[in-house]
Amino acid sequence: MANWYSESSPLERRTFWASFGGWALDALDVQMFGLVIPALIAAFGITKADAGLLGSITLFFGAFGGWLGGALGDRFGRVRALQITVATFALATFACAFAMSYTQLLVLKAIQGLGFGAEWACGAVLMAEIIRPEHRGKALGSVQSAWAVGWGAAVLLSALVFTYAPADIAWRILFAIGLLPALLIIFIRRGLKEPQRAVSREVEPPFLATLTGIFHPDVLRATLIGGLFGIGAHGGYAALTTFLPTYLREVRHLSVLGSSGYLAVIIIAFFCGCVTSGIISDRIGRRANVASFAAACIVTVLIYIFAPLTNSQMLVLGFPLGFFSAGIPASMAALFSELYPAGVRGTGVGFCYNFGRVVSAAFPFLVGYLSDHISLGPAIGIDAAFAYSLVLIAVLMVPETRGKVFEQTAAGRA
Repeated sequence: MANWYSESSPLERRTFWASFGGWALDALDVQMFGLVIPALIAAFGITKADAGLLGSITLFFGAFGGWLGGALGDRFGRVRALQITVATFALATFACAFAMSYTQLLVLKAIQGLGFGAEWACGAVLMAEIIRPEHRGKALGSVQSAWAVGWGAAVLLSALVFTYAPADIAWRILFAIGLLPALLIIFIRRGLKEPQRAVSREVEPPFLATLTGIFHPDVLRATLIGGLFGIGAHGGYAALTTFLPTYLREVRHLSVLGSSGYLAVIIIAFFCGCVTSGIISDRIGRRANVASFAAACIVTVLIYIFAPLTNSQMLVLGFPLGFFSAGIPASMAALFSELYPAGVRGTGVGFCYNFGRVVSAAFPFLVGYLSDHISLGPAIGIDAAFAYSLVLIAVLMVPETRGKVFEQTAAGRA
């Protein structure tokens, strides 16, 4: 990471930190949900399937948020769209702290999904267009590693808050902390610049044409394959992480602090996996990198869930589990950005990355449903392994795009 960062211009660095910070704070808001599921079940008297539906509704609306946010970025500019989307998910998360019923929480989680889906699309394309092509994989892989930073912060805050506050209040405190990302808007407003392509177009197409442009015959194949890729990537991640804290506590009988230790290993590994995937992606290409990480992830998930491991062995295996699961999402921003032309790049990236959430939204619900009929561990393992298999299928059909030069973006690196 150090080499490409030292070669970056001031604008490239500011854009990197804005994208990194937005994704980290996004993760902080989203990952807190998985950590408070037991408290929500107790507070509202709901089932695991009901709790899974809260996660699913967030993912479902995140899909539409990503598509819409990408189109907003194509139509009105990346920076402006990024400001709006950060504010949306921050305010929605904060409002969750005051939910008085399951229905209210369901609505607020839907709004949160719209915001965080859109935020990633805007930030990823902004970074992809600003950074030079030879460093695109490394830069966007490092941006994706911010998810581990936000995830880790959520685990630490959860352990702290649940230790010193009653469970029926602790989950509200955690959601209230979700207002913090709104502070990032100040930095975004002052420090970033639109890529040259985004400010040089004299005639803008209608917004609907931008939104549906990814279904034009010239790019339809990329959209279909990218959608399948997104289903596998998000489905596996959602199946694994939504109920993993609950699995560690209820099946493995670990305390909040004990399960936080296991999650810490996975989170650190996730960070390392994102950075490593970005480096490898720039060296051997997008396709080989994704295929390697996806295959390794399937094997590791099955061992982690189904093998008769001791708690100590699970702690050790948590590192490769987090490492390999990171390599897939870390490669998506660069790959999807390189599949589309400038006019629909944001829309395409937002749709492909987030379309998977429409289908993957069913995975947390299915895990919760299956756990009522089989144990929670097998439910997680079956869903996750199937989802990551879809990634392998998709990557065999996608073209190699490493090093693609974007049109009219050089001025944006001044």
